[in-house]
Amino acid sequence: MPAVSKGDGMRGLAVFISDIRNCKSKEAEIKRINKELANIRSKFKGDKALDGYSKKKYVCKLLFIFLLGHDIDFGHMEAVNLLSSNKYTEKQIGYLFISVLVNSNSDLIRLINNAIKNDLASRNPTFMNLALHCIANVGSREMAEAFAADVPRILVAGDTMDSVKQSAALCLLRLNRTSPDLVPMGEWTARVVHLLNDQHLGVVTAATSLITTLAQKNPDDFKTSVSLAVARLSRIVTSASTDLQDYTYYFVAAPWLSVKLLRLLQCYPPPEDAAIRGRLTECLETILNKAQEPPKSKKVQHSNAKNAVLFEAISLIIHHDSEPTLLVRACNQLGQFLQHRETNLRYLALESMCTLASSEFSHEAVKTHIETVINALKTERDVSVRQRAVDLLYAMCDRSNAKQIVAEMLSYLETADYSIREEIVLKVAILAEKYAVDYTWYVDTILNLIRIAGDYVSEEVWYRVIQIVINRDDVQGYAAKTVFEALQAPACHENLVKVGGYILGEFGNLIAGDPRSSPLVQFNLLHSKFHLCSVPTRALLLSAYIKFINLFPEVKGTIQEVLRSDSQLRNADVELQQRAVEYLRLSCVASTDILATVLEEMPPFPERESSILAKLKRKKGPGTVPDIEENRKERNANVNGGPNHTSATSNAKASPPSFVGDLLAPAPPPTNRPRPVSSASFLQNPLTPLPPQAYAIPLAASAGTFYQVAAPAAASSTDLLGLGSSTSLNSTPPAAAPPTAASLLVDVFSENSPPVSAPAHIAVPATAAPAADDNFSSITTKSFHVAESILADVQEPTDKFVCKNNGVLYENQLLQIGLKSEYRQNLGRMYVFFGNKTSTQFLNFASNVLNVHLKPVDPTVDGGAQLQQIINIECVSDFVEAPVLNIQFRYGGTLQNIAVKLPITLNKFFQPTEMMSQDFFQRWKQLSAPQQEVQKIFKAKHSMDTEVTKAKIIGFGVALLDGVDPNPSNFVGAGVIHTKTTQVGCLLRLEPNMQAQMYRLTLRTSRDTVSQRLCDLLSDQF
Repeated sequence: MPAVSKGDGMRGLAVFISDIRNCKSKEAEIKRINKELANIRSKFKGDKALDGYSKKKYVCKLLFIFLLGHDIDFGHMEAVNLLSSNKYTEKQIGYLFISVLVNSNSDLIRLINNAIKNDLASRNPTFMNLALHCIANVGSREMAEAFAADVPRILVAGDTMDSVKQSAALCLLRLNRTSPDLVPMGEWTARVVHLLNDQHLGVVTAATSLITTLAQKNPDDFKTSVSLAVARLSRIVTSASTDLQDYTYYFVAAPWLSVKLLRLLQCYPPPEDAAIRGRLTECLETILNKAQEPPKSKKVQHSNAKNAVLFEAISLIIHHDSEPTLLVRACNQLGQFLQHRETNLRYLALESMCTLASSEFSHEAVKTHIETVINALKTERDVSVRQRAVDLLYAMCDRSNAKQIVAEMLSYLETADYSIREEIVLKVAILAEKYAVDYTWYVDTILNLIRIAGDYVSEEVWYRVIQIVINRDDVQGYAAKTVFEALQAPACHENLVKVGGYILGEFGNLIAGDPRSSPLVQFNLLHSKFHLCSVPTRALLLSAYIKFINLFPEVKGTIQEVLRSDSQLRNADVELQQRAVEYLRLSCVASTDILATVLEEMPPFPERESSILAKLKRKKGPGTVPDIEENRKERNANVNGGPNHTSATSNAKASPPSFVGDLLAPAPPPTNRPRPVSSASFLQNPLTPLPPQAYAIPLAASAGTFYQVAAPAAASSTDLLGLGSSTSLNSTPPAAAPPTAASLLVDVFSENSPPVSAPAHIAVPATAAPAADDNFSSITTKSFHVAESILADVQEPTDKFVCKNNGVLYENQLLQIGLKSEYRQNLGRMYVFFGNKTSTQFLNFASNVLNVHLKPVDPTVDGGAQLQQIINIECVSDFVEAPVLNIQFRYGGTLQNIAVKLPITLNKFFQPTEMMSQDFFQRWKQLSAPQQEVQKIFKAKHSMDTEVTKAKIIGFGVALLDGVDPNPSNFVGAGVIHTKTTQVGCLLRLEPNMQAQMYRLTLRTSRDTVSQRLCDLLSDQF
């Protein structure tokens, strides 16, 4: 870089800065700034041409004023003029001003781009570096479009100086992060990878950062980098500190480059080539050996650099999970750090050992440090270290030490920091359930958990213990006896009252033979807690009382007196009042047989993954909750080419990451309340939960009921479409519903509807076609059009949503949009999740559908957080175009605009129809008019797997009819498209030709436009 002469000191700028600092008040500062702005404006507008030095000085002053927080609306052209100067200092100030103040939408961008192109073509390394830095600092899409082809060329050119190569590599990295679709790397890939062999270690360091990012997105394209990275790492690790003097930091050779190379290698499985694999193993062994050597310096910089390389090497060993010796050595090395005096090292050691605990090779080695970890839990002063200790105990737990670890965590829970109590409670509940051989121990543990930290026991925990008790006959009597004894304490937490009321209401008869727990004693014990509880708990206790009338007829009169009391029949809370009235009437008019039917014991729940685990995963974030068996299976399958494992937990891994995980939200508990009684008969399952609002809707609720509601209520809204298992009046109770593919990840207490944070105010009219503006309607029956100019920039959803309803709709570096949708006949509901992938807040966040009023979401989205919006949908008639969702927010001062089409397609409103062979062909002949049939012959895009084809046809919405077609290799389906105005029957036939790798798809419907649209949608799936 050229030296700056004394004449470039800009004395006027120094005087101005001094004046600003000497101002006694804000008013004085503003006055001085306004005076200076007026002076600068007059200088710029004067007839006399300013020299380069004066322009530079005034532009610097404007930049300083901007950095003080004042708006600058002039001087941009003068800054652009500085770019054409041949003086380094003037050009530098011009680029600095542009990087900070010029917006990517500015009219000056073309002039700026021309100046940058001139500097890139000048072959002056100083000017080229300034231009590359400006491109990287601005990093806009316009910059990427203008220079995406030039920067790689400069990077790989043989005559480019090393300093320029470094800048070019980092500039390309920035452009790839902001606009990956505009950076073509295909032709440059091999030459960029070859930069790992460059003699200049600065170029290698910058290139490694670039290659690591590119390899994460396209690993196959950069596979050749593995051998080069191993070779370079080997040279660094085996070299003496004097060999790399310019890149040796406190006696550690090139620590930053070593860390980057190790991270690059973590993008790939262990090398298949034995020689490369052996050389990498030698490198890792050398790094572990050096960690045991005495330090060459007592300064903290030496230990930091040395440990940075060591921890990255251990991360690579854990990632490969294929060398038992290295894994055990890494575990032993980390074990030494557990008692190190440096808090940061103890934290990192605990964090790394959490991952090591998931390996079958090192799990036993990790368990040997259990006493040290327990001691850290008790004695550490830093709460973050104690939290990592809790994570490690959770990760190293298995059947051999579960009782010890659960006992220690319960002991620590009494004095634990409030910030981590809820997490400890969740982990204790998961471990107690996962490793319970004796379920009496599980019941004791959960009740003890409620006693110690009742305020932090979430509803998922006590839902789960109830589910397990109901599903296991051998523990029901013990659970009833234990909760009865626990309720006798003078002060009981409300969660314990909930568990006690539910279990005694179901299984109190199992302990009623003992005079000390007779029916009347049980009732009096529960009722003594009644007036101290919240309304939901009182509602649950009322349900327990009506259960008692069925179990114990001798206490019927006592309970009826309680229900008849004014405090119940005239309760200010409508839910309690209605329960008291209905239960009292039920107990008076119903015969013993009817009571036994209505109030029969809860049937066993289907076994599914615990919602406690789902809650912990959401709380900790995706990928941060260690699961030993799951991680082993995943590593064996993905890294070492092992078999694929399919289980409930592995399915959870396969679901979309990060922000879509909240689709599996836990549901409200069963409330032990019978449903309302119809005029014909009592409902079959009295204990399926219903929210209070549902009682206002008749059992024969029509779509009209949907229109009477202005907006979904927050959090506990009634499922207006009847799509949620816990709120649908006509749906099968969750206890009796068979597990489906869509519900395998949620336990029996999980509803289909996720928790509501920001519901849409009205339903969406989902059409964008001017010719069909009434195809969808909102509650207010608005319709809308989308201009063609807007649609040009809309992100099209992938066709993956045609046959499924959940997934990631859109994702870039900043935002992830996930959705979960559900449909019934002509109605639908869509949950849209907006996830902030960055660590910075999104400001002024808004999402809308054109010409439709949606309830505003929270305008601020914290880093790593997410928002949810609900959109209600109604299909009025057949349609083609889908509505466009527009998202706008401000990130880092820049306004972001994103438009995506919502994946609402006609087939979503299918109702599958089962038909016999005779009925099918009879209907097929009836739909024989030429305009009613559409046929398409097309080449298969994917492998022609029979099971996959079946799954896609079922996902498309029709019923798959087996044994109807005379050719067993053909697929036949039937369904009805439901709209508000009409119903359109549809028959389809798919004929695969395995030899030719082709399909013939035939559709017949009663409407030609529907036939063509469905044919286009389905054919794209094969």
